[in-house]
This record gives sequence, C-alpha cells and structure tokens, in this order.
Amino acid sequence: MGKQRRGLFQRFLDGIENVGNKLPHPITLFAILAILVVVISAVVSMFGVSVEHPGEDSTVEVKSLLSSEGIRYIFESMVDNFIGFAPLGVVLATMLGIGIAERTGLISAALRGFVLSVPKVLITAGLVFAGIMSSVASDAGYVVLPPLGAVIFAGLGRHPLAGLAAAFAGVSAGFSANIFLSATDAMLGELTIEAAAMLNPEYAETINIAMNWYFIIASVFILTLVGAWVTEKIVEPRLGEYKGDYREDLNGLEPIEKKGLIWAVVSFVVSVVILSLLIVPGDAPLRGEDGAVIQSPFMQSLVPVITILFFVPGLVYGMVTKNIKDDKDVANQLSDTMASMGMFIVLAFTAGQFVAYFAETNMGIVLGVLGANFLEFLNLSSMPFLLLILFILVVGVINLFIGSASAKWAMLAPIFVPMMMQLGLSPELTQMAYRIADSSTNIITPLMTYFAIIIAFAQKYDKKMGIGTMISVMFPYSIAFLIFWTILLFVWMLLGIDLGPGSSFFYNG
Repeated sequence: MGKQRRGLFQRFLDGIENVGNKLPHPITLFAILAILVVVISAVVSMFGVSVEHPGEDSTVEVKSLLSSEGIRYIFESMVDNFIGFAPLGVVLATMLGIGIAERTGLISAALRGFVLSVPKVLITAGLVFAGIMSSVASDAGYVVLPPLGAVIFAGLGRHPLAGLAAAFAGVSAGFSANIFLSATDAMLGELTIEAAAMLNPEYAETINIAMNWYFIIASVFILTLVGAWVTEKIVEPRLGEYKGDYREDLNGLEPIEKKGLIWAVVSFVVSVVILSLLIVPGDAPLRGEDGAVIQSPFMQSLVPVITILFFVPGLVYGMVTKNIKDDKDVANQLSDTMASMGMFIVLAFTAGQFVAYFAETNMGIVLGVLGANFLEFLNLSSMPFLLLILFILVVGVINLFIGSASAKWAMLAPIFVPMMMQLGLSPELTQMAYRIADSSTNIITPLMTYFAIIIAFAQKYDKKMGIGTMISVMFPYSIAFLIFWTILLFVWMLLGIDLGPGSSFFYNG
C-alpha cells in the first residue's frame, strides 16, 4: 500500500510538473494574454455586453481593441503602458538599495551571524525566522540559508535535510511575511492599487503599499513557531537518523565581517534617526494635513525610505570590508543589480500591455461585476470567511503552475480585486489572502524558480533526492502554513485589527 500510495503521489507530482512545463515563459504568457484580450474584446463587444457601474449611475460596455480607435490606442499607448506598469519603477528603485546590501555581502553576513548566534535549543526556530526575514533581500535567502541550515544541523548531529527544509520553508513558504517592508510589498501593492482604481479611483488613492504591514509582522512569529514545530515533530522524525558520509565545516564570521556589521548597524540607526526628524515632529515635511501620518507624504514615500535604509548600511558595510573602495565600485554594483533585473524589465513590457489592455477594454469591471453577481447569487457575500477560503485555495492551485508572485497578481488582481470590492471585501484584505496562498504553496511546486537549486543542495546529503521526495519533505510545511496563516487572518478579522496603516477588511464603496 505504501508503494502504491507513493506511486500515485509521484504520478500526481509528475502531472503537475508536466503541465507546468508546457506553460509558456511568463514573458510569452503575458504577450499571449494581451493578444487574447484584444481578440476577446472585439468578440464580446459585438454582443453588446454591459453592466451597471457599481456606485455610479452609468453603464459600462466592453470596448473593442480591434476597432479603429482601439488599434490607435494599441500603437499610441505601447511605450506608456511599459513605463506606466505599476511595479516597474518601485521595484527597480527598491532594488538599488537592496542590491548594494546584497552584493557587498551585508545580507549574507547578517543572516549567518544571526543563525550562528542563536542558542542550540532555538536553532530550528532561528532558521525559520531568518528564512522569513530574508525576503527583504529578495531571493538572497534561497542561496544562503538552506545550505547553511543543513550544515548547522549536521554539526549538531541532527539530520541535515531537516535543517535545509526548515530554512527553505521560512525563505519560500514564509516569503510574504516580514517585520520590514520589502520590494514584495511595493510590487504587489502597486498592482492592487491599480486594480482598485478600476472600480473606485478615489478609494485607490487612499491605499498605500504598507496595507498589510501590521499583519505580516505578526505572521513572522506565528509562522516561525509553526515551522519549528513541523520540523521537530513531523519532518525530522520522518527523516530519521542521518547515515550519510557528507560533512562540511561551518565557518563563522570573519573579524572584518563582524566589524562591517557593527558599522552597518550604526549607520542604519543614524539613518533612522535622520528620517525620523522628517516624520516625527508635528510640523515635519513628510507629515500630512493636520499632522496626519497615515495619509501623508511619508506613506507615499515608503519606496525611497526602504531604498535608503538598505543602501546606506550596505554602502558602509562594503567600505569597511573593502568590497567597496571607490565610487566606481558603487556604480558597478548598482549596474550589476540592474543587469540582474533584465528579465523583470522585459516581463514588465509584456505584462504592462496586458494590464493596460484589460483596463482599457473595461473587461476587468465587467468580469468583476458579473463574478460578484454570481457569488452574490450563491449567497457567498454573507459568508466572507468561506469566500476567502475559496479564493486562497484557487490561488494556491494556480501557484503550482505559475510561480511568479508578481506575474500571477498582475493577472488576477484586475479580476479579483474589483470582484471582492463588489462583495464588500477590501483590496487590502484580498491582497493579504493572495499573499497567504501564494507563499504557502511555493515549496511544493517543481516550477518554483529555485526548486532545482534546493534539490541540488539536498543531493549533497542524499544522492537519491528527487522532485517527489523533496516535495514530500516540504508538504507538511505547506499545509501547516496554509492552515495556521489562514486561521490567523480570520482571528485578526474577528479582533478588528487593521491589516496595515489605515487598511480595513471591508469596502463600503
């Protein structure tokens, strides 16, 4: 029976892998979707499909992009659609700061220093926590922490794959949780704001990219506990005693790295103090009207704030460790960071066309209203918890085939954000539900960008490690994160605590 079950599960995983591998590259996928929007808009407009605009006394019809006006729009707006793609500027600007911190070695040293300083009894929780926090450095955690976790566990006489799994769970399944705001908040937030503006531009102007901040802070500690529990109670006992021959020395921080970290912390504190002078005083320049903080220039300036708080410590660390000797080194590292974003920039071009076409044709509003009416017919608007569970499950399944968080949200936000708004759920809540589903199932899809790298790390300790085995190791984390994170969201809603600054659960139009 065990072999039969394993065979069925393996075939299921193979099916996911085969279907996913047949999907085009996200760049190509968005190009295809943009073309489909053009064609479908022409077909639907022929039938005169229309809906009543929610909150306004007007009718919204689907506009054809194959009409003379539509064709002119396609050619005239192409460059603007690219430049105006919401996440493009914020991601590139944020990565200027994060890139310096990563390329000078600050991120790697900080992660290693934290994990190595944690008491042995807390090492599992420390690994998961460090993995979750590594999302501030984009993808750096994937390369640093899983192999580090394996080495630490091996050094403690524990199974190295359990350490690798704990770190991988934190890095990938906990990607959308963090104490600090990151590029993920900026990237997803801009798409959410843009989608909300399709239905209510005035409301969209009140949303900021920190819309989930309070909740993701609390999520860090809950997911840390869950990840540690799954490792020690489920994964490690299942793996059993490690009988492999592979051993590796665990190197601590060099004196120059410790010195660099100290000065980086000092520079971070100084930066925070200076920025505080622009925010804390009642008449500070980044305050809003009547001294407001939530609706203020500060909340609209979080991207440059994040950039500065990474750039300055990264620069100082690089200067202390001699990774940066002059301004040419800074320029080269910034250039290398932008070069690494080449794929994202190309993706932004095709995704920008799709998003703009979708908005121009009014298909987002029409689908949102029709979808909301259907869900209202099923009486799901009176059951927000069930509605959110269904949404989370749908996104979780889609994530098995399309790994990129930004790519999926660029496709889903224009549909689901207006739809949920029609049912009384806020864009902020919809985005947080999306982040839960997207993160939790990252670790069980072979199509996740770094999945092959994680398997390569694991094969140092188990030569027979393959896709199915790796997913079977990570599956308990995925299910546990999905369940407990969703429960936390529902408890948060029942307690009535804002998801972030000025971010409520419900939309009243």
